[in-house]
Amino acid sequence: MSTTFDRIRRFLTEHAPSSPCLVIDLDAVADRYREVAAAFENARVCYAVKANPAPPVISTLVSAGASFDVASPAEIKLCLAAGADPESLSYGNPIKKPSAIEFAHNVGVREFTCDAEGDLDNIARFAPGAQVQVRLLVEAPDSVTPFGRKFGCVPRRATELLLRAVELGLEPTGVSFHVGSQQLDPAAWELAAAAAATVFTACAEQGTTLRRLNIGGGFGVSYDREAPSLAEYAGTVDASLRAHFGQPLPELVLEPGRAMVAEAGLIRAEVVLVARKSATDPARWVYLDIGRYNGLAETENEAIAYRFEPVDDTGTAEEEGPVIIAGPTCDGDDVLYQHTPYRLPLALRAGDQLDILATGAYTASYSSVAFNGIEPLPTYCITGGRLISAH
Repeated sequence: MSTTFDRIRRFLTEHAPSSPCLVIDLDAVADRYREVAAAFENARVCYAVKANPAPPVISTLVSAGASFDVASPAEIKLCLAAGADPESLSYGNPIKKPSAIEFAHNVGVREFTCDAEGDLDNIARFAPGAQVQVRLLVEAPDSVTPFGRKFGCVPRRATELLLRAVELGLEPTGVSFHVGSQQLDPAAWELAAAAAATVFTACAEQGTTLRRLNIGGGFGVSYDREAPSLAEYAGTVDASLRAHFGQPLPELVLEPGRAMVAEAGLIRAEVVLVARKSATDPARWVYLDIGRYNGLAETENEAIAYRFEPVDDTGTAEEEGPVIIAGPTCDGDDVLYQHTPYRLPLALRAGDQLDILATGAYTASYSSVAFNGIEPLPTYCITGGRLISAH
């Protein structure tokens, strides 16, 4: 990863783009795809486009052989424009309008996810004969950014929907689940696999054989604490499938987003102001030109604790002090870290720059385009240290 950040920093030094900006190393994206595919041998890897939909990222992954988890017609169009085969797309969002289903089907998408009868009926009407998987509501250990109860249904309901899919002329392929984004406990997949296996068994008893298990994404990245390795995640998943499904194992699908692109990106930010609220305050307030609304939405509730590194020599570690880090907008909620302990150089001043590491996922794609006149977070994609695109 240091090599990735070194390449990005060389680009920033040579080109000095305005701050804030995000730089994505496409070589690192391709390398990470290969690492994920190697760790989960024989699995179909569907990149979760929502994590970073920059067109060069999608093109890089098309060239690498990836499939794609899409959540909207816009994401479908993006993938097709990059040369993706429509049959490599899985429409994983269980909340979609009939017009979105019809569009997807008309352009060649054949795989859909649902978790409710109304959506299943719409798929049957507007995507006749399509493959469908039902998303489970799973009880997993809390992830850093959990989904709550918004998506999925209980195993019994999933079984009913899969059997109804047969009646509607659809092809029920299996079950999907997601154990929460930035899930640092590999055991979460074991618990979810056990629940999924009960659906496979219940459907088989009714004469419907399922063959595919989509284990979602959620594989963690090392931000403020070390995440399990891909090998640890893959080992747990493999052992869980063997324990709960036996032979033959189901076709395995995964949908990594963060794990594919986070560590391929770095945000360069600038200090706008450093202040104390009183002479006795132990912590300085450090206001950056990037905040909750222009790239760092995942700092809500301080869920994702990014790493900050000063760009220039602004003091040694012995000359650091506690800080509260905030964004630039006129919103009281635009405070990034007030409770998570951070320390930055005492010499830090307005105009100094900070690098925010491992920010390739869920930054530009969450950026506002209106609040306080904020424009989308500028994104530069590089390969071999050379600029490929800027948008």
